[in-house]
Amino acid sequence: MFKKIIIAEDLDAISLGIEQVLKDLNIVDFQHSKYCDDAFLKIRAAIHKNEPYDLLISDLSFKTDHREVKIASGDELVQKVRELQPDIKIIAYSVEDKSYRIKSLFDNADIDGFVLKGLTSIEELKKAIHLISTSEGKYISPEVASALQEKNNYEIDDIDIKILKHLSDGTSQDEIVEIFKNSDVKANSKSAMEKRLSKLKDFFKANNTVHLVSIAKDMGII
Repeated sequence: MFKKIIIAEDLDAISLGIEQVLKDLNIVDFQHSKYCDDAFLKIRAAIHKNEPYDLLISDLSFKTDHREVKIASGDELVQKVRELQPDIKIIAYSVEDKSYRIKSLFDNADIDGFVLKGLTSIEELKKAIHLISTSEGKYISPEVASALQEKNNYEIDDIDIKILKHLSDGTSQDEIVEIFKNSDVKANSKSAMEKRLSKLKDFFKANNTVHLVSIAKDMGII
């Protein structure tokens, strides 16, 4: 079982629930950070002291306040922590249910578990901690388990990223088409642009263009 754990969670009520889970598992050495920056600094400091954490449990969404932060989301935190300490175990604990975002965490940050916050999340968190502490297995909540099985033949390319960046800057579709024409970029017709946007919305399960840009920003794509 894990001996030293850090929790990245900005809501006290949720953090207290996680802490109770750890106590139930007889884990007493744990720390809590409300900010991703603080969690990252604690993890780095623990490595320097040769007393590294065994497990990071992190939310994905953190509310902004008066404080300026460098790491704004749990997605960024787990990626940076994985690079800093490759052998640490990581569980994402979130209300996020978008398949692509969940799959991205497993594929790109190599997280060890994903627990969906909900009615049974406390017991699921216990199962996840037990599983990944005793094996090399991965845990994912049953409600979103299909995310790891989903396959999509559409792959995002550099042109898609350029489109998303232009949209995030407030550039209209027609203006993007003109920019692409002048730059000899493919997809420089209105129909090609609409086709790409349609595929992107389907891929990210976005309701509209604004929602699409918001998802892309949350995931760090732009």
